[in-house]
Amino acid sequence: MKNIYKIGALVLLLVIFVGCGQNQEVQYINIPTASTTGTLYPFGNAIANLWNDNVNGIRANAQASNGGIDNLNLLEKGEANISMAVTSNVYQSYKGLEAFEGRANDKIRIITGLYYNPNQVIVSESSGINSLEDVKGHRFAPGSPGSTTEYEASIHLKYSGLNYPDDINAQYVNFTEAIDLVRNKQVEGAWIMAGAPTSAVTEMLKTTDTKLLEIPKNLVDEMKIDYPWYSNYTLKAGTYEELTEDMNTSAIKMVMFTSSDMDDDLIYELTKIFWENIEELKKTHNFLKEVTIEGAVTDIADLPLHEGALRYYKEIGIIE
Repeated sequence: MKNIYKIGALVLLLVIFVGCGQNQEVQYINIPTASTTGTLYPFGNAIANLWNDNVNGIRANAQASNGGIDNLNLLEKGEANISMAVTSNVYQSYKGLEAFEGRANDKIRIITGLYYNPNQVIVSESSGINSLEDVKGHRFAPGSPGSTTEYEASIHLKYSGLNYPDDINAQYVNFTEAIDLVRNKQVEGAWIMAGAPTSAVTEMLKTTDTKLLEIPKNLVDEMKIDYPWYSNYTLKAGTYEELTEDMNTSAIKMVMFTSSDMDDDLIYELTKIFWENIEELKKTHNFLKEVTIEGAVTDIADLPLHEGALRYYKEIGIIE
């Protein structure tokens, strides 16, 4: 009889244990990324899988989106928990500028800096364009209308003394269309903003009589006073076969961000798991190859870190 009672007690404990497990609240983490054909969508899925496999009590899901501005709007609406965008967009949302005018989101917090998106200006060898100032009066493709690329081109050209867009013959097209326009000599240059090397630049350099323009350090430093998201960036010799010497340009860092409403302990765990597995992520995501733990907190436009991420960075000694 005693054995029967013991068995019954064990069964009861098992039922209670299983019941508790079934009633455990799961926290869902929505991660909008970008289009399914871009690099951020598979990266977002890899991060979601990594977190799901290593953090109890969560269910992270990556979804396609329209990119950085869309991701920030979703965060503001409470429809996203963690996402990615370039620091220029994040800064503008935090401050309520440009596309976010009148609706500053001061709850934005950075989890980590990721990789740089350098500005790459490609021009025809025969155009006579040897500096940004020389773009004046030429047929030029600054990017799709209203795009981040076009916005970048406008700032750089204005700081180079041009009255943008009046001082250029602008053709507002995307990267792919710009290749054809350059090849067919319908424009004499194009603005590309993407991780280096990028296929659009590679193709133009290989199939057309073109070259890259330097964006000088002093110009980047000047722009950074009003636009704190800029960084000087070195396009290293060999990045493209035709680039035989290091060249300075400007760049904007891609960051992972969240809301201050997210639990400190959870963000600490997610940050820790991400960095402890960065080498594995690099094996399948080539654009992460230059990402370092020291870069997690640099060139992030003076945006605030989430308290959970900050705790982790202090713990490992990259922040005092």
